[in-house]
Amino acid sequence: MASAGGHDSGVVCPVSAVVVNHNGGDLLGACVQSLLSDGVDEVIVVDNVSTDGSIEDLRLTVRSHAGAGDAGPNPNSSSSSGPGTGAADVRVVETGLNLGYGAAANRGIAACGVQDGLVVVCNPDIRLHQGAIVSLASAISSDPTVAIAGPLILAPDGSRYPSARRFPSLLDAGMHATLGLLFPHNRFTKRYRMEGGTGDAGVASGAAGVGSNGSPAYDIGGQGCATEVDWVSGAFFMARKGFLEEIGGFDEDYFMYGEDVDLCWRAHKAGYGVIYVSGAVVTHERAHSTSRHPYRMLMAHHRSTLRFASKRYVGPGSILLVPVSAVLGVRLVMALLNQAISSLRHGVSSGPSTNDSALPPTR
Repeated sequence: MASAGGHDSGVVCPVSAVVVNHNGGDLLGACVQSLLSDGVDEVIVVDNVSTDGSIEDLRLTVRSHAGAGDAGPNPNSSSSSGPGTGAADVRVVETGLNLGYGAAANRGIAACGVQDGLVVVCNPDIRLHQGAIVSLASAISSDPTVAIAGPLILAPDGSRYPSARRFPSLLDAGMHATLGLLFPHNRFTKRYRMEGGTGDAGVASGAAGVGSNGSPAYDIGGQGCATEVDWVSGAFFMARKGFLEEIGGFDEDYFMYGEDVDLCWRAHKAGYGVIYVSGAVVTHERAHSTSRHPYRMLMAHHRSTLRFASKRYVGPGSILLVPVSAVLGVRLVMALLNQAISSLRHGVSSGPSTNDSALPPTR
């Protein structure tokens, strides 16, 4: 087995990690430490003009990891460094302006020193459970047609975050969009989120046998169950670097939300598979955090969904954009009203979760 991150991790090919940071706070350093400890060869932190001192805090964390006397990462460095050298495992790319999630991730992917291997893309508030990198890398490496793998993502309270989802039918999309805000456990929303109890096996339990939507689930070397899915959350996933280069990475016209759905959709169009690996577990520390700009987030949420719909419905199918736009308009009004009522009632602004992309209408 190849050694990664300066220890025998069990990862059979090089793994880089791209962390998109925008005011990650003290969680950024913990995320980087978690990635290094679990076996990645290098960490590229792309800083989207953070203002909370998280890059400075990162220096202290990496210095502690590398040992007393070693220098922390140079925030202006763009040169490649080899793995296993403490502080040299971590580099920072400063964007100079807030590019958005996908565009920042593309800069990080381009900066990766590993040329032929795997890339993790994640938020700065992720904590890996032991063996997550090995589980994902093993799952991808076992099937050359698989391009993207997502883990089981837990919220801070230990509940399952719906990180693996399907491209829904128009009926499911419309009913989820209109009912989901008031009745979050309706059968259309549960089917879209691939949760059990809706006539399909779901993905929550990760039991071997039959996975979501009747697709086969299989065990990857004892590392857990892998199930074919339509798309996985951009909050944390692993992909083949060659695939990301082949399709041009994220579509940078998505500023936030929807870029993960679009990436997986293009993977399927290119003939690649997307899988959910229940044996790989991470915790999204701010999966249900509040936002300082909830109304702006809601607008971005729905704008990205409409963009994705416009990419899916082309030619004669573009006529479907009329009802899709109408449903999204109604949902946006409902969401804004719900947000306003919540803010008045609780005196706080509860925004949508990071990378919890809006429901993409589909064929």
